[in-house]
Amino acid sequence: MSAVNSFGSKSTLTVGSTDYEIFRIDAVPGYDSLPFSLKVLLENLLRTEDGANVTKAQIEALGSWDAAAEPDTEIQFTPARVVMQDFTGVPCIVDLATMREAVTALGGDPNRINPLSPAEMVIDHSVIADLFGTENALERNVEIEYERNGERYQFLRWGQTAFNDFKVVPPGTGIVHQVNIEHLAKVIYDRTVDGVLRAYPDTCVGTDSHTTMVNGLGVLGWGVGGIEAEAAMLGQPVSMLIPRVVGFKLTGEIPAGVTATDVVLTITDMLRKHGVVGKFVEFYGAGVASVPLANRATIGNMSPEFGSTAAMFPIDEVTIDYLRLTGRSDEAIELVEAYAKAQSLWHDPANEPKFSEYLELDLGTVVPSIAGPKRPQDRILLSEAKAQFEKDILGYATPSTSEDIVDLESKHSFPASDPGSVPGEEQEETREVHISSGGPAAASKPVKVHTPDGTSYILDNGAVTLAAITSCTNTSNPSVMLAAGLLARNALDKGLKTKPWVKTTLGPGSKVVTDYYEKSGLDKALEGLGFYTVGYGCTICIGNSGPLIEEVSAAINENDLAVTAVLSGNRNFEGRISPDVKMNYLASPPLVVAYALAGSMHFDFENDALGTDPTGSPVYLRDIWPSPDEVQATIDQNISREQFIKQYATVFDGDDRWKNLPTPDDATFQWDENSTYVRKAPYFDGMSMELTPVSDISGARVLATLGDSVTTDHISPAGNIKAGTPAADYLTAHGVDRKDFNSYGSRRGNHEVMIRGTFANIRLKNMLVSAVNDGAVVEGGYTRDFTQPGGPQSFIYDASMNYQAQGTPLVIFGGKEYGSGSSRDWAAKGTSLLGVKAVITESFERIHRSNLIGMGVVPLQFPAGQSWESLGLDGTEIVSIEGLELLNEGVTPKTVRVTAAPSEFSAPGKQAVEFDAVVRIDTPGEADYYRNGGILQYVLRSLV
Repeated sequence: MSAVNSFGSKSTLTVGSTDYEIFRIDAVPGYDSLPFSLKVLLENLLRTEDGANVTKAQIEALGSWDAAAEPDTEIQFTPARVVMQDFTGVPCIVDLATMREAVTALGGDPNRINPLSPAEMVIDHSVIADLFGTENALERNVEIEYERNGERYQFLRWGQTAFNDFKVVPPGTGIVHQVNIEHLAKVIYDRTVDGVLRAYPDTCVGTDSHTTMVNGLGVLGWGVGGIEAEAAMLGQPVSMLIPRVVGFKLTGEIPAGVTATDVVLTITDMLRKHGVVGKFVEFYGAGVASVPLANRATIGNMSPEFGSTAAMFPIDEVTIDYLRLTGRSDEAIELVEAYAKAQSLWHDPANEPKFSEYLELDLGTVVPSIAGPKRPQDRILLSEAKAQFEKDILGYATPSTSEDIVDLESKHSFPASDPGSVPGEEQEETREVHISSGGPAAASKPVKVHTPDGTSYILDNGAVTLAAITSCTNTSNPSVMLAAGLLARNALDKGLKTKPWVKTTLGPGSKVVTDYYEKSGLDKALEGLGFYTVGYGCTICIGNSGPLIEEVSAAINENDLAVTAVLSGNRNFEGRISPDVKMNYLASPPLVVAYALAGSMHFDFENDALGTDPTGSPVYLRDIWPSPDEVQATIDQNISREQFIKQYATVFDGDDRWKNLPTPDDATFQWDENSTYVRKAPYFDGMSMELTPVSDISGARVLATLGDSVTTDHISPAGNIKAGTPAADYLTAHGVDRKDFNSYGSRRGNHEVMIRGTFANIRLKNMLVSAVNDGAVVEGGYTRDFTQPGGPQSFIYDASMNYQAQGTPLVIFGGKEYGSGSSRDWAAKGTSLLGVKAVITESFERIHRSNLIGMGVVPLQFPAGQSWESLGLDGTEIVSIEGLELLNEGVTPKTVRVTAAPSEFSAPGKQAVEFDAVVRIDTPGEADYYRNGGILQYVLRSLV
């Protein structure tokens, strides 16, 4: 309970016959002009004011917020709860289990290590679409999931019983963010504190960057690294600066033929161009009321893609209607409305708050779009998709000459993925296929593929080899999910079929989706085109797409084809979706179905026919696209409150597989030394209560020199574990067969696997390696090992081990937007365990920067306008960093002096380079974490 009440804000709210203690926002001068999101933060400070971490001065600063000023006031935000998914959640529980042992070793009570804020985990990241296109795909994929992940699930079952206030939603239930908005989120939280029932805004942090999906419900929350989430669970506030808030005014209504996905891709494009990294975005205006809750959630979900910390919608009648639809109790709904109105949190379109910056979108101007081929912000108008693809393919297709073209045999008769006119039509003579008129450099290499059933087709660059209705972004939204089903039904009625080279998958975000598909009969329509349910989980968006069609995969790899995936997800970074697929496109669920019918990105939906109907007439996309009225009628007839109540009544129970897992009941976990999934974390080894003074860095080597937009996908291990890599060698040495390698994400509880996969992405481009490859860019987890004569090319892990054996610290050079993408704690944990002491870049994305500090790695930035390249650095230097020791005196230096001296591996005549790097330790709280060697060490010392 807050020990201080400087503003006399404590009051009572009576709803029905229940009294709630609340802290009134209107007790603080200036509250009325604040944006919705900052009012939520203001209440948070009033409720947690203690005179030390949260002070009267912080509350006054928030009340008198200067919208135009740059952020400079630190506050301590205490989220109501923590949400996790299993990839990032397992290492959290591993760390908590390890902390129990460390507390014991330091003389403390292991039971002190318990979540002090409620924590919920949804196991949704482990199911892989191994089987697809068959009725038993779901059942078999879940069986395989349990076979692969039994050790992890047994560990989580232990955690569920060992830790207080920790709940687990078992596998096969839904996607964390969809379960969050449909069930876990309360909007207004109620909890008994020191014997008093208290009401306050529901807020959360989550171990997944798309936690922002809950912003659509009026719940302030965002993604943090697992290490920050652990600290929040243990009662540590999240240190942050009062942010700038971008007001995004919505007007008009979405036109016919345009989906929520098109809206969110448009908003993503606009906000990326505007620049909102580290800021809150808040939607306001008369148009807000016309945005359905599902569309709000879709927009909130994509907040990481446009770079903001949060993307808020206020509480209004739409919120109340959604809470009622999704089965919340009458008492809970009454509390939400009464509290929001009493606390000035109810949306009033006539009252325009002040914002730091302003944007506006007339929803009536939005047109159908997709995004790709490698970033979610690269929006392409659907009408221009074919032309844009023909430009983009030049950067992906392997240059070839006419002599390289595979002999297609004369007078063959089988479909082709990229014929000169309509994809899928039969070819009657041998031809040389060119994607564009770019000459030999743009020549494709079409391949004749023979299928097991004896048919054949041509596979070419641009073929859509994976079409996936997937991801919380869209699977939570009935309008686009039912539109996909209606389009599939219409396509079948016209006699259309999915192309034979396309792997089709459907991953609903909750079982409610299956309920309304079955009730409407549209499940059969989707299955008729191959879209069978493969699992209730993230699947494709995180690389759990499983193998492509076997003969397709073989043709791609034998001929280095640049094929594509189309998915309704939120992430399409290089190397993320499938190792076989170079180009990935985000699209709405109905467009995913359309591209499965088209079979190629080399397709113009306006002018190219998808096929012919039984009368021989051409069928175009416009002929099968469902009308908005039909979509809405289908929603009204097939979605009900009872479906949500039924599906969520037993959400924490799990099936017999889950219930029958053996569950130890010890307070501390009994580690299995033979486990390749769950191992005791090394972060507290040798730790004492006394701080080790911060030291400057000297004699460091450069592990990697990287370019712009290096994402956490490039840094943190994700996706498949490739044979012949250090991680694969480790598993093989521990008796794991290749077929049982599983994914990096599933093995996040084993630091030995994860450190070997850090910076091992197949698309990572470490320019440091070019010098030993005649200047050619090499992709993959390689560096130069300067502990060896000549500095040969080596795996990054192997080089790191050699450097650490010599006691040599390491640094990373990076470009702009370093660490963008998912909130992966292992991007920071792996960096730290590789021996990296500093990362120097042109700019950081928010979550990764704070995670580096949380693992004891200092984030530094080159002087404004400078880069490692412009400074003449190439990574062969020996690096020293002076000025960090000021932190021992309680002072965070604004800059430090970096000296990069030439080494024996540098070019003759190379001169030393010196520059002042900006220290990106932004708050006093972050400085405390860094002085302690990391956030977990800070928390552990605090608890003992």
